[in-house]
Amino acid sequence: MTAAAIAVFVAAALIPIVPVVLRGHDVGGVARRPRAAMVLDGVTAGAMIALAGTAAIIATTTGPARGAGLVITTCAAMAAAVGGGGFVVRVVLWTGGVSPHRASGENTDPTTRPDDDAPESGPLRGGRVIGYLERATVAATLLAGWPEGLAVILAVKSLARFPELRAPHASEQFIMGTFASVLWAASMSGVCYLVVH
Repeated sequence: MTAAAIAVFVAAALIPIVPVVLRGHDVGGVARRPRAAMVLDGVTAGAMIALAGTAAIIATTTGPARGAGLVITTCAAMAAAVGGGGFVVRVVLWTGGVSPHRASGENTDPTTRPDDDAPESGPLRGGRVIGYLERATVAATLLAGWPEGLAVILAVKSLARFPELRAPHASEQFIMGTFASVLWAASMSGVCYLVVH
């Protein structure tokens, strides 16, 4: 049964690949329609939550993962924390009234289409890359058994973002995005802990 928990957790970690492929091929016009992109983000986040929760439930009734299972589970936790957190953060921001997707009318260059490689607009630019780094370091510190590292990570991020937080709606975006990102990374580390202990 431990293998089942590991397999379900790996599936949860691989789910973020699907929307990337769909956006890359623009299936259903997702790249051009913010509402379709939001629905895709919601479905992705929901699927990851369901699979990670299932892995956690299975893990509570099985023995600990050892050997290769330990390595695979740890890698899956890092991948799920880093790769999947963006979907969860965008859903939380959208629920909180912040539009994480650019409307198609905001693209000022007619020769390009709005995509994930375009610079972010809004008060807190660079949030996607900062989110990846934040979730990677949160998951790494928790998996390494150093929860005190969370204070260091959040202090560094807060100090670095402090000058930008005076922009309209920036503080709300910062708080919602940071909480969602950190909670997601911590939850993926928690699932890993359940599987390996």
